[in-house]
Amino acid sequence: MARPTHYQPVISRFLVCALYHEGKRRAVPMTRLIDELLESALANTPGWEKAADQFPREKTLSTPPERDAAVSNDS
Repeated sequence: MARPTHYQPVISRFLVCALYHEGKRRAVPMTRLIDELLESALANTPGWEKAADQFPREKTLSTPPERDAAVSNDS
C-alpha cells in the first residue's frame, strides 16, 4: 500500500458530525466549510506565514483553482 506524501490528521467523529451538520445548514460542502474555518482561524499566524513561504502560489485556501488558471491565461 502506498504511503501518503504528507501528514493527514484524523478528525474526531464528533467534529466530523458537527462539520457535516453545519455544512448542510450553510448549504456548502464540508471541504469548503473546513477550508473557510481553518483559513479564518490561521490567517496571519506564524504557521500561516511559514506555509505561505512553502506554497507561495496558494496564499489563501479559498482561492478557487479555476480563478488562478484564468489569471495565468490572461498574462
